Amino acid sequence: RPQICCCGQAEFILQPIKVDFQQVAQLVKCPIEVVEYHRHTLLNQWIGKAGATAGNLLRSLRDKAHQWWYFLDYPEVPPDNNQAERSLRLAVTKRKVSGGSRSMERFQHTADLLTVVQTCRRQGKSIIDFFVQALLVDSNNYLSPPSLLPKY
Repeated sequence: RPQICCCGQAEFILQPIKVDFQQVAQLVKCPIEVVEYHRHTLLNQWIGKAGATAGNLLRSLRDKAHQWWYFLDYPEVPPDNNQAERSLRLAVTKRKVSGGSRSMERFQHTADLLTVVQTCRRQGKSIIDFFVQALLVDSNNYLSPPSLLPKY
């Protein structure tokens, strides 16, 4: 019988709803030892409502509480991932329209270009100007390449 539930509750109903049996045979020094385990299910309140899904959610909330509330201790971390999803939207739309890349090399080139585009947007730089500067550097060896690295 469990001492504490996966959700942290320690009060159970008296009779189990079900008992699962599991027998394990192990090869040990003669003779073979057979062990039978009984798993009692005692939290009836969730079974009718959401079943295992509710238990998994409660377990995740309990085990990852430090991750769920990380943004409270660190205000520079946003509480959602909307910015990351918005950054990916251009790449996902392009992939759907074009039917995807035909090779890993082409996929990497596309990812690199989209990374530059999104970085320019986030930094408020002109995408066209950045590419023009990059092309000029390629044709004129004396110019320094443009950089997207933040300046501290």
